[in-house]
Amino acid sequence: MDIKEFIENFAGEFDETPMDSFTPDTDYKQLDEWNSLTALSIVAMVDEVYNKTITGADLRNHTTIQELADFIETK
Repeated sequence: MDIKEFIENFAGEFDETPMDSFTPDTDYKQLDEWNSLTALSIVAMVDEVYNKTITGADLRNHTTIQELADFIETK
């Protein structure tokens, strides 16, 4: 999985957060716009784009975008 592409897809689920806020080390749960609806959007994006199934618990168990991308890659 290309981390740059994953970050672009991840950031696309946010409406107001600037793109430069997203890096592999970004703690996505600390972003002002992060909420349960955004989490659901990320779950749906992963399913649609990467054909992988993740849960809300998976999102809670990871901190950074890179950690989440690495986890998804192992599924």
